[in-house]
Amino acid sequence: MQEKDSVSVYFVQAALYRLHDQPARMDALLAQAGIPKRLLAERAARVPATAFAKLWLMVIEELDDEFFGYDSHGMPVGSFALICRGLIQASTIGQALHQCLSSWRLFLRDIQGSLSLRGNSAVITLHNRQEAPFLRSIIEETFLTVVISLMCWLAGRRIPISRAQFGHPRPAHDDDHLLWGLDLTFKAAQTEIEFDADYLKLPVMQNLDSLKAFLRTAPQWVIIRFSNRQGLSAQVHRRLHNCHYPQWPSLVELAREDNLSVTSFRRQLQREGFSFQGIKDEVRRSIAFDCLRNTDLSIAAIAEKVGFRETSAFHRAFKQWTGESPGSYRLKCRR
Repeated sequence: MQEKDSVSVYFVQAALYRLHDQPARMDALLAQAGIPKRLLAERAARVPATAFAKLWLMVIEELDDEFFGYDSHGMPVGSFALICRGLIQASTIGQALHQCLSSWRLFLRDIQGSLSLRGNSAVITLHNRQEAPFLRSIIEETFLTVVISLMCWLAGRRIPISRAQFGHPRPAHDDDHLLWGLDLTFKAAQTEIEFDADYLKLPVMQNLDSLKAFLRTAPQWVIIRFSNRQGLSAQVHRRLHNCHYPQWPSLVELAREDNLSVTSFRRQLQREGFSFQGIKDEVRRSIAFDCLRNTDLSIAAIAEKVGFRETSAFHRAFKQWTGESPGSYRLKCRR
């Protein structure tokens, strides 16, 4: 984990939720983690990920609960390691995910997840009995963050989320799209996340030796979500996002800029779980979603902006991405 990595102070407040009525214990944990208490009152504040990881472990030990006291039953210390030992025995990510969701049900009573298939997509749907609004939202984000991070670790690569919706209002942090992707909705009828079902076929890459290393650094994996923001894929993403589509560099040009052969460039992207075409598609979707949500550009102008020569082709592509037309997506976002 890079020292420059950080998380919103919102997640510090969430981790300390069950200690808010015990200020002395809370203050002691913050001091040990090196997090100034004054930051809790600053909505835009961010905390070094290393400090948050330290706080994460201390709160778990303080409460003897690896789910931070959010659930009416809870997870005694050691539960997470026990679950992970079972997951590394699975042969595919699909088997591991089914087993993971089943294992969580052995410990938690207020929240459960189920896996289903919709066409070419895998969907995790949450069933949450908690009614308190703030607690409901942090339970769901924590549960899904841990589950998806586990799947990324087991697969040895990033598993991108193609669509996410939450039943609660938007939380008070700015990490939404980093955590849940670009097609993101709040105040939905139910909470669910969706990703390409092909990822379920990936083999489980981890074993007992790698599990021991993982358990020593589990908070870092969960916090950073197996996304190397300093890696080559992130550089390519930023490079494309920061210039107009007609000026996008080719794979050959990008490789030359990094003094790499095209083969080495492709191989490095693959190690990070990406392809050049996949990044280009993701950036096009990102720009399209942002324009539909936050601008008054016409559908035709947006189509041209993201490289579609014909508006009808953009409509077909957008329908494949989201299951709805650009117009209906825009209306939904502005209700």
